[in-house]
Amino acid sequence: MRLIIGSRGSKLALWQANWVKAGLERRGHAVRIEIIKTTGDRITDVPLAKVGTKGLFTKEIEEALRAGRVDLAVHSLKDLPTELPAGLMLGAVPPREDPRDALVCGPRAEAAQQVSSLPAGSLVGTSSLRRSAQLLHFRPDLKIEPLRGNLDTRLRKLDDGGMAAIVVACAGLRRMGWEQRITQLLPPEVVCPAAGQGALGIEVRADDAATREALAPLDDRAARLETTAERALLARLGGGCQVPIGGSARLEPDGRLRMTAVVASPDGCRLFRAAGDGSDPVELASRLADQLLRDGAARILEEVYGRSAPLPESP
Repeated sequence: MRLIIGSRGSKLALWQANWVKAGLERRGHAVRIEIIKTTGDRITDVPLAKVGTKGLFTKEIEEALRAGRVDLAVHSLKDLPTELPAGLMLGAVPPREDPRDALVCGPRAEAAQQVSSLPAGSLVGTSSLRRSAQLLHFRPDLKIEPLRGNLDTRLRKLDDGGMAAIVVACAGLRRMGWEQRITQLLPPEVVCPAAGQGALGIEVRADDAATREALAPLDDRAARLETTAERALLARLGGGCQVPIGGSARLEPDGRLRMTAVVASPDGCRLFRAAGDGSDPVELASRLADQLLRDGAARILEEVYGRSAPLPESP
């Protein structure tokens, strides 16, 4: 079977697309990659939270998929909106890389071993409002510097000496072979990861049974269950990149999912956390989301979006 993969053109995106390509080729398929530039690739000088566009890194690729110019799209799953365009679906979620965020210290903080030991008032770069809010909640003295660009660009800016440290996804560093740059893997109690972080999402046309069948061997049950819970949490809260929301689920050996969820105010002053376990990913996500809303996250969502949040009924 001949297949065309749609992908962004960054080094990390192409690593991901080539990983999927190799997996399909091992199963006898002929595969090529088509690079598609997205809105997020064009807008590099504005913090993500201020752009406010759903599908910032996926829209143009999805358009090519729906038009039949590509047969499948490979995304970082955390970039994929929880509500997919009509006619598209997740065809596979392959085995997941470490979903945690990583602290990477530069020359100005080379003696630091973790966030708690950064010098007072350190300048920390991140492209994520979720990361910055949780960092400020943990260390209110830190100064956050908006940081956009591909992973290699961010590391280069750190090495130039303008910042003490940056926070990026561990998965990207590992996939690019740069794990030696990691100073600390941040536990969810400090910075809860984004929904879907560390996972790839392979998007297909829902009516393309042949491509869905070709992708079936790449789908990983644990990654699918974990990310289903995390994406369900995000969907229930109705959040996007304008609200700091974290969700991290893990499938345990006993078959149950254990999940941590966080909603914070953008300035990090308020943070609500919920944790629990269950066997059904959507039920678990809904339960934790409702707890967060009751505890006070509804007020944060209302302040950011200017509308009432979906408060749950009292139990």
